[in-house]
Amino acid sequence: MNIFVSISLNQKERDQLVSTGFEDRFFIHEEFSEEDPPHPDFLKSTICFGNVPAHWLAEHPKLEWIQLISVGFGEYLEIERSRLDPNFCMTNLKGFFAEPVAQSMLAGLLSLFRGMDSFSILKEKGEWVGDPLREKLKSLNRANVVLYGYGSINRQFEKLLQPFDCKMTIIKRSNTCEELENALTEADVVASVVPDHPQTRNIFDEERLNRFKPNTVFLNFGRGSVVDEEALSESLIQEKIGGAVIDVTFEEPLPKNHPFWKCPNTIITQHSAGGTEDEISKKISWFSENFSRFRNGENMISPANFELGY
Repeated sequence: MNIFVSISLNQKERDQLVSTGFEDRFFIHEEFSEEDPPHPDFLKSTICFGNVPAHWLAEHPKLEWIQLISVGFGEYLEIERSRLDPNFCMTNLKGFFAEPVAQSMLAGLLSLFRGMDSFSILKEKGEWVGDPLREKLKSLNRANVVLYGYGSINRQFEKLLQPFDCKMTIIKRSNTCEELENALTEADVVASVVPDHPQTRNIFDEERLNRFKPNTVFLNFGRGSVVDEEALSESLIQEKIGGAVIDVTFEEPLPKNHPFWKCPNTIITQHSAGGTEDEISKKISWFSENFSRFRNGENMISPANFELGY
């Protein structure tokens, strides 16, 4: 089989990947931009490992399987399925990032609650403030936490919060907008971890952000499309809410003139929350397991559900 790979690999990772095949031919490339035309190696491959531009799939009706290196796949939702192979399969990495992302969420939240972000700035300035800072620090114990989305990441985040005896309110797809809005008015923490989908886009608009309490901290570790970024930045600048930890943004990289950069009490983790030192190696192992299942006609791990968007 011809396998097209669109992921940055070092030599050790290349060797690990190639060892997963037998007489298969791997075409290994760096990542491509959305404007690039389909690469000739892609068009002669039946398998793809990596997130290629969405329009490539529609231009390759013989592609049988693509293993994404992400959980979300919003960019592929608009593809006409009729233009794909009838047996085409897309798999994602659902559950893969749960532990590191949840740890990043907790780290960012505690940093804001306990002032660690401010202490870092004071250290750079060489400025000692001392006791006046104490009254600005908050405890996470018994905080009201709203989990928007209850997939693997927020489930893991919930586990990490157990020692703090937080009150948890879970908002799933089955909950109404009214239930979400009522929960927001009582929240000390709102953790959004949902994919890009027509039903989630701009769910945190200006009206819902205005329901936040002055001390509420907003965590966005799903997709940037779920929030009105202009309204959120205005709420942060005017200190209408307590702060934010933002891993994902509508445009990435975040433009240098974006107001998020200057928002107070805001931590931007640059879509790196799921990272670990062995991340690529683990992704290759995931692909290898699915490749074996693909060969043997077995059920694949994490087939993408186009209706749910994950």
